[in-house]
Amino acid sequence: MATVPELDPPAVAELASRLRENVSRAVKAPDDVVRDLLVALLAEGHVLIEDNPGVGKTALARALARSVDAEFARVQCTADLLPADVMGTNVFNQREGRFEFRPGPVFANVVLVDEINRASPKTQSGLLECMQERQVTVDKHSHDLARPFIVLATQNPIEYEGTYPLPEAQLDRFMVRVSLGYPSREQERDMLEQHSGHDRVLDLEPVTDVGEVLAAQATVAAVHGSDALRRYVVGVLEATRADPRVELGASPRAGLMLFRGAKALAALERRDHALPDDVQALAPSVLTHRLLLAPGVAGDDRSAVVQDALERVPAL
Repeated sequence: MATVPELDPPAVAELASRLRENVSRAVKAPDDVVRDLLVALLAEGHVLIEDNPGVGKTALARALARSVDAEFARVQCTADLLPADVMGTNVFNQREGRFEFRPGPVFANVVLVDEINRASPKTQSGLLECMQERQVTVDKHSHDLARPFIVLATQNPIEYEGTYPLPEAQLDRFMVRVSLGYPSREQERDMLEQHSGHDRVLDLEPVTDVGEVLAAQATVAAVHGSDALRRYVVGVLEATRADPRVELGASPRAGLMLFRGAKALAALERRDHALPDDVQALAPSVLTHRLLLAPGVAGDDRSAVVQDALERVPAL
């Protein structure tokens, strides 16, 4: 496909429609989940897909990866996985008499990190730099990652044996956390009919390329976000921090990602400006996983904290 040098919001919406339709051919995911994936892709964020085993977490990530004509890599996390296995390492070239850097899988455009909570804390920490700064530092030398670059990580929230819970610093690197849930009865029946003998993800063909995704990302970055909208985002963040149920509220990075995500959602809806409605639609996916609740508060209260913050802060 030819590189697209410039796009407008309607063209970004058309690109998202192609991606959504392509992904739906292989995975029956809720509309808001696919929307959040597309928002993260266009806003240069990362996605944590957290749900029970067998509901299609990995298939969803693979379907999005195959829909983009870009370099794809998959990391299967285990307890003995080393940072060098993911980021890369320097290897001595005997013929040349010098060390050469051998890139790891994070140097792809779309990186699927399967069962991320099975990797050791040391390996998890190695992902922090590449997810935030789009670079890897090995032996004091920095290596830039490919663009676009998105990490799609999966984890099973109910299986704890042999796992290492993601620390707050790691969770904060993910723009959105999504959950698929179980399909409806009709969707599950269709799945038995269509998928029982074949992996439908393997049939997917790319519907866009790196050049078009980069152009769409540039368009999203140029979407207008007013000063009033910035004040609204800050107000929502402050409301989560002031909630007595919360020990650690939403971070400034969360605000940046919420603001960028709102601009991406505006482009998906063919607008050149973001609205408080965009912030409200994305806040649960962007903020909930970042909250650290006070001792004795149930984990389910995270969603209530975000919802209460949205209700208390007036949309200017």
